[in-house]
Amino acid sequence: MSLTVTEYTDAACPWAWSAEPMKLRLRWLYGDQLTWVLRMIGLTSDREEYGRRGYTPEQMAQGYAMFAERYGMPLETAPRPRLGATVPACRAVVAARLHAPEHEEALLRRLRVRAMTTATGVLDEPETIAAAAREAGLDPAELERWVADPAVERQLAEDMALTRDPAPPAIAMKHKLAQTPQGRWRYTAPSLVFTREDGAALDTPGFQPSLAYENAVANLAPELERRDEPASVEELLAWAPFPLATREVAEVMGIASLIDARHALVDSGAAELRAGTDAFWALEPAAAAVA
Repeated sequence: MSLTVTEYTDAACPWAWSAEPMKLRLRWLYGDQLTWVLRMIGLTSDREEYGRRGYTPEQMAQGYAMFAERYGMPLETAPRPRLGATVPACRAVVAARLHAPEHEEALLRRLRVRAMTTATGVLDEPETIAAAAREAGLDPAELERWVADPAVERQLAEDMALTRDPAPPAIAMKHKLAQTPQGRWRYTAPSLVFTREDGAALDTPGFQPSLAYENAVANLAPELERRDEPASVEELLAWAPFPLATREVAEVMGIASLIDARHALVDSGAAELRAGTDAFWALEPAAAAVA
């Protein structure tokens, strides 16, 4: 028995960034028993859209400061030079999905890190996408060619349509959804839908605590093996496919505070890379240098 986890998300969403620790804990607990499927929301299709909604770079920076204080993930709180569209980054993720699926999640992670922890990480800038691609192990020129594939545009359109057609259980929790300018409900980032092989499903729309995800797994597939929390910081960092934020380490290991997690990381000798309001950690300094 396995479960499919469909994640509706967007690299520019601070809620999705703040939920990375909860999703990482779920992956640690259940590993390959969960099959992860990404669906890109496409929050904004042009660079003027946020402005038309009344947002400014200064307001966004203030919001990031609030998210950093409340949820603990590293965020750059200086205003960006401008607000950008998110669809180009979503398109790049879909292109990786179709042409190099083993790099899809890594590319999304790198786009998130750049959007959330650098003041220049505007997601519709070709330089931002190219840098994220290199860090994810992709050739930026090749990714640019893939993006032009008509199949990528069709898949992105399908992702965005599915995002804007939430299931009835999700619609019953409207406070966890958003409305499009056309008045339709859509999933917010991150929304996770857990689906069993026989089609039975549970929706966890919007930002959720770890326990909501663990309850979904337990209710749909109680027979899945749930492993213990990591025995050490070293074990967790060796397992992780990328450097981890302090908050991610605390969540996966069940450590109550960021201060305690930081002490454990320092005592382990892990390499630290400061980023925005906090830091990323890895066992090797070279890995931490590209967090």
